[in-house]
Amino acid sequence: MRRLVFRVGIAALALWLGACATPAAPPERFYSGRFAATAASGERRETISGLFTVEVRGARQTIDLATPVGTTVARIEIEPGRATATGPQLQTISGPDADQLIEGLTGWRLPVAGLADWIEGRPSPDRPASTQRDGERISEIVQDGWTIRYAEFSSVTQRPRRLLMERSPAGAGPALSVRLIVDEPAP
Repeated sequence: MRRLVFRVGIAALALWLGACATPAAPPERFYSGRFAATAASGERRETISGLFTVEVRGARQTIDLATPVGTTVARIEIEPGRATATGPQLQTISGPDADQLIEGLTGWRLPVAGLADWIEGRPSPDRPASTQRDGERISEIVQDGWTIRYAEFSSVTQRPRRLLMERSPAGAGPALSVRLIVDEPAP
């Protein structure tokens, strides 16, 4: 009888907590898609690929990187002046530079800090950048050591659909190339 009372009590508490919980507001912007990254240093070449999502809520961004089958590899949360990254073994590190944090977790200096803006086809407004245009659209951005080229635009959203991001070797680090394909929004 005690077990039954205990179980009923736990179930009632869970229902009560669930009813009190406020559902999270949907993100202001949401992107998903696929990525492939290549690091080249001399004769050595490494490649990784997977899935990504980017959620933007005000000044906060959450970026998830996953394997091709959907297993989360890293989550990066970016707020003004602070970033937190969580790796596959749930280790969490924090600091001011999101790109350094993801490099610490994955071994790759992936371009995460400017990603939400670059997917929109614009440089991040809070850091220096140079741009080139093809008519009305920005065709290339140079920012944070990355050169971002727009290879294709969505016929639905008119935003970039395929992006090529390249970073020249820095110090002892390899040259990096990242290709993104942003999913089309659902009809």
